Amino acid sequence: MTTSHYIAGRWVEGQGSDCISVNDPALGQPFAELMAASVAQVDQAVTAARGALPAWKNTSASERAAYLRGFAEQLGQRREALIALQMRNNGKPRHEAEIDLDDAIATFGYYAELAEQLPSKNRDVPLAAPGFSARTRLEPVGVVGLIVPWNFPLVTSAWKLAPALAAGCTVVLKPSEVTPLIEQAYGQIADALGLPPGVLNIVNGKAETGAALSNHNGLDKLSFTGSNSVGSQVMRSASAQCRPVTLELGGKSAIVVFDDCDVGQAVEWIVAGITWNAGQMCSATSRLLVQDGIADALLPRLQVALEQLRVGNPLTEEVEMGPLTSQAQWLKVAGYFATAREEGLQCLAGGKALDRDGWFVSPTLYADVPKDSRLWTEEIFGPVLCARRFATEGQAIAEANDSRFGLVATVCSADLERAERVADALEVGHVWINSVQAVFVETSWGGTKGSGIGRELGPWGLSAYQSVKHVTRCLG
Repeated sequence: MTTSHYIAGRWVEGQGSDCISVNDPALGQPFAELMAASVAQVDQAVTAARGALPAWKNTSASERAAYLRGFAEQLGQRREALIALQMRNNGKPRHEAEIDLDDAIATFGYYAELAEQLPSKNRDVPLAAPGFSARTRLEPVGVVGLIVPWNFPLVTSAWKLAPALAAGCTVVLKPSEVTPLIEQAYGQIADALGLPPGVLNIVNGKAETGAALSNHNGLDKLSFTGSNSVGSQVMRSASAQCRPVTLELGGKSAIVVFDDCDVGQAVEWIVAGITWNAGQMCSATSRLLVQDGIADALLPRLQVALEQLRVGNPLTEEVEMGPLTSQAQWLKVAGYFATAREEGLQCLAGGKALDRDGWFVSPTLYADVPKDSRLWTEEIFGPVLCARRFATEGQAIAEANDSRFGLVATVCSADLERAERVADALEVGHVWINSVQAVFVETSWGGTKGSGIGRELGPWGLSAYQSVKHVTRCLG
């Protein structure tokens, strides 16, 4: 694949120094290669976005909505190819890849509707003082850089791309070097729809490409989803330019199970929260807080459920969990298994890499994990669950909140008043009650503390790409 970058409405060859190897994680083998974009090509992409901005931001909301609906329709037309690519490059089971695609389609459809509902650019503002009039305008923030991760490609980019385009921004999208292929669909769709050149640009590459984009003085905003370590670098780059950022970063989320729960139902919610996408999600509920009265019944059932989970190659087997997406992530998770052995943690299930081709690990459960354990405090990004017991509601809230992260949490209880009370007390951006992690485009996404800055999805996702201007006139 040589024409792997979409700049100013054209597919071009990469001119960077890095060769990107695209792997099948179920086999641990590459199946494609592409050359990274050069720093000069990143500059060309930003320049193209800057040149396209005046015309694009002045298109009508209905025109932009029509393009967004076109993206949704075109994604649907490419359904089987995109699902197969998700399975091959990410190692996602089919049902997960299908949900990812449906999520991306729904996101473009939702922001098409929101674009059509945008108020007129001018809205009068009542003033208490006589002799003046005032009006406010919502304007696109400008040219935005979008940097997206490898765990939910296509989805995370839709969460950023759709509201940015709806607001009237032009964009430069940088996919992860681990999963660079699937975002190519957005460039292909832009071609098919006749999207004006420069409105959407896609540059692939590794750290050099990401740094060139985040440091570029031609951007008006950066939106980044990924690790805290890279997020801090992105924030540093933004601070040098004094420009806004949206950061969706890591998590070490809690799932709190009270002793009035149905054990079987609780096990289902717990397993889903730690094994979906092989635990490679910032929202993984990797800290299990289980009340004393149910712990002895729940932990053995949970152990069996994890041991019986079907793990394998999604392209050749009926599986519930696939491999880790990259060798680097596999080595990281294996390192935490070694740390658990060094710390003497009690392993009830898993705790090891699987002896087969590819980057597979076993779904893992550790019991009675100390609060100072690295496995309790650090984001692992794999199917590794740590459990602790609690006695009272107050203790559960305190331990759930005792984290430098604050992305999500889950509360499981038959007492809905208590569940709602606990949800209100948790210091996170999103709470599920008696549910798997169902994410809807109408709701917000983002966290508190070290889990990031700003919100995506819902009307908050659109406002992240809008700037507010007031015009005040003296009537005298």
